[in-house]
Amino acid sequence: MKIALRHGSGGEETTKLIQDIFAAHFHNDILNKMEDAAVLPEMKGSPVFTSDSFVVQPLFFPGGDIGRLAVCGTVNDLACMGANPLYLTASFILETGLEWETLDKVVASMAETAGEAGVKIVAGDTKVVEGNGGLYINTAGIGLRPSECKISAANLQKGDVLLVTGTLGDHHATILTQRLEMETTLQSDCAPLNHLVAEILDAGIPVHTIRDITRGGLATVANELGAASGCRINLEEEKLPVSDAVKGLSGILGLDPLTMGNEGKMLLAVPAKEAEKALQVLKKNRYGRAAAVVGEVAEGKGVYLHTALGSFRKILPLRGEGLPRIC
Repeated sequence: MKIALRHGSGGEETTKLIQDIFAAHFHNDILNKMEDAAVLPEMKGSPVFTSDSFVVQPLFFPGGDIGRLAVCGTVNDLACMGANPLYLTASFILETGLEWETLDKVVASMAETAGEAGVKIVAGDTKVVEGNGGLYINTAGIGLRPSECKISAANLQKGDVLLVTGTLGDHHATILTQRLEMETTLQSDCAPLNHLVAEILDAGIPVHTIRDITRGGLATVANELGAASGCRINLEEEKLPVSDAVKGLSGILGLDPLTMGNEGKMLLAVPAKEAEKALQVLKKNRYGRAAAVVGEVAEGKGVYLHTALGSFRKILPLRGEGLPRIC
């Protein structure tokens, strides 16, 4: 069966869509009440709120799909602020012609990923529009962080050491090769990283800044952090973790892994004396096994790459469209 306009009419067919797909996978004590809005338990601490939308093409790719991506992207945004993600909303825009089975797989994937992250999907909405079988998802997320937590892009400090949680460019390369119909071993790194962040914070490491490395890649993220904090960032070319597969693809197509996006990697800034401890904690988590120290924060402005030749090359953020519909 395919999605038709009647599934968005608010009548019997809409009820069947909600019951057979969304309620079947997302059921929990809050959502099951099917109210017009979710009533959440009282929370103690600083609420952290985010919103995101997902338009990735193709809907399914090695290592993930639009549903897993939607949960991971929202959870990771909350985790980057030091928050414990708790609740998500999920709203769907469905184009006519979308296969019922396709939607069911996406929603099942979202439910599975939410379970992995330890969050509940407590509210949502569905709209149907004319189209050719497309699917788009909008999410919102609420988390809670201790009031004493001060993680912020502006908190980057001179002397901080920069770590990334794994190899660069995996998601970007995977989406690109899928569109080009290339047979490769590449897989998206799409993953919820809130447990990894919690392990770092539980270890007592004073993290100053966390940012997930998504569209625009590490180059763009580093420039954003440098501008927000008024600091200079030096990246070490020989320490940047890039898989052989991404290196090979980049060499063939003339791409730069520094501007290629991920969906399961973060950049962290910690005091220099805490860097080795932080690296050890990251490597114990399955999503941080390829973590590496990649640079430092210095006095001045701008982002620079310390090359293998010993020179410094200025790094600019991504310009132009890059790869559209990557997330």
